[in-house]
Amino acid sequence: MDRPSPAVQDYLKAIYQLDEQAESDGPVTTTQVAEALAVTTASASNMLKKLDGLGYVVQVKRQGVELTETGRQAALEVIRHHRLLETYLATRLGMPWDEVHREAEVLEHHVSGALADRIAEVLGHPERDPHGHPIPTSAGQLTTTPARRLSELPQGTTAVVGRVDDRDDALLRFLAERDLVPDAAVEVLEHAPFGGPISVRVGGDRVVEVPPAAANAVHVV
Repeated sequence: MDRPSPAVQDYLKAIYQLDEQAESDGPVTTTQVAEALAVTTASASNMLKKLDGLGYVVQVKRQGVELTETGRQAALEVIRHHRLLETYLATRLGMPWDEVHREAEVLEHHVSGALADRIAEVLGHPERDPHGHPIPTSAGQLTTTPARRLSELPQGTTAVVGRVDDRDDALLRFLAERDLVPDAAVEVLEHAPFGGPISVRVGGDRVVEVPPAAANAVHVV
């Protein structure tokens, strides 16, 4: 099968990530895909029908879509390119971690498998990108570690930051300023009442106040 177009790659990646983030089993809905890609539901519906015809997804009547194995491998390939690019931009070009996602979104469609393998080799075959997300192998394998959101941890719980959501540049700057980055040790000290901020000790000595929405973007193990 020919390499998917950039638009198809965007859809496959979005479906994979929505399924990965889902709280429960079941197909990814058309509405979820439309919201993730900032397109109309009608546009998403038309593209999903196209992806079904191409063999990348299977449509589940009145429920949504599921990736076929072909679609899953195509999604993992573009995710691999994206995360390797983020890592290269951050470690070799010194770009801030709140800028690499946006750049990688553009470049990921123009990287061949051979170039991705070369980047991985130069970087020493990293297992995670700058935001802590696992990097798929060239064989399409992805190792994930069960995690909970920082916002879900009860008072007194200690953990280590595994990864952070990377789509919001301002949020990434907020987290970096508070040292809430991958591998940071954290302890939840207190949940303020009525949905207020969460008091968190970071690295053993620094105490920061984290709004629930920001804590929801931090995944800990």
